[in-house]
Amino acid sequence: MIPFSVLDLAPITEGGNAADAFRHTLDLAQRAESWGYKRFWLAEHHGMPGIASAATAILIGHVAAGTKSMRVGAGGIMLPNHAPLVIAEQFGTLATLYGNRIDLGLGRAPGSDQLTARALRRNLAASSEEFPHDVAELLDYFSNEPQSPVRAVPGAGTNVPIWILGSSLFGARLAAAYGLPYAFASHFAPGLVMQAIADYREHFRASEYLARPYVMLGVNVVAAESDAEAELLSSSAQQAFVNLRTGRPGKLPPPVPGYFDNLAPELKEMLKGIFAFSAIGSPQRVKDRLEQLIRETQADELILSGHIYDHAARLRSYEIAADVQRQLGERAA
Repeated sequence: MIPFSVLDLAPITEGGNAADAFRHTLDLAQRAESWGYKRFWLAEHHGMPGIASAATAILIGHVAAGTKSMRVGAGGIMLPNHAPLVIAEQFGTLATLYGNRIDLGLGRAPGSDQLTARALRRNLAASSEEFPHDVAELLDYFSNEPQSPVRAVPGAGTNVPIWILGSSLFGARLAAAYGLPYAFASHFAPGLVMQAIADYREHFRASEYLARPYVMLGVNVVAAESDAEAELLSSSAQQAFVNLRTGRPGKLPPPVPGYFDNLAPELKEMLKGIFAFSAIGSPQRVKDRLEQLIRETQADELILSGHIYDHAARLRSYEIAADVQRQLGERAA
């Protein structure tokens, strides 16, 4: 049975605030645990009015403290924003507090604009070529016998699982070279997904971390009792992406009937590209679409992202998806 997981950005909705977002995130995590989701990941973004997960490690601790068995982690930490030692200490602390439940997904994008990246006080001249070195440094900090004279305390010996995140071939090759699990951001950048998966599997080298390739794919899921209701709910995410891409990022807006139909042709094409890896509709439509994506990609795991304005509707969407996962498992059995 293929596992399903949750990717959450702690969305701040219009009319709401970060405190509301944090309460909703914990509520979703607790319910997701009861529904059988494997892991609950939070993503680092900065300077985004509609995303409250900037202090990602702190929010992971909040979710881990409020759950019991589900894995909790970062999908991901944007490593160019941080010294690897700091991340090793943060996630070593989380692993010490919550045991073998903590995941660390790593990305090489800043997760912000250039002004915000400068405010994070990292070297903006640093190129993505440093990312592989930083990953290796982190792996060493977490190991039982670190080679570096610098020690992460806590951190050394915690062996926090590291994932490589990506939306291009760079991350696929890096994950393959280091023998690490790979998560592709197909929920917002699906263009290279099939080529990246093929590259990762072809070049994968077994390691002390992983014996065989392991691929997790991001999928947008908006599930409701009917296709029409799900399509209406999905208009919130459509608005958010249009606002972001046109330089007007804001809080997650309420749904708007007929939003997509009234867009300019170029914006419609943009959204079609972004949401190519999506399952939007009734339980049956979502089941059919997820089954199709699993069959086409042979993914080992799906991580579901659902940008839905109404919290109760968001919960129901993830509940429907959990039912779909159980149905797919029964069919496979």
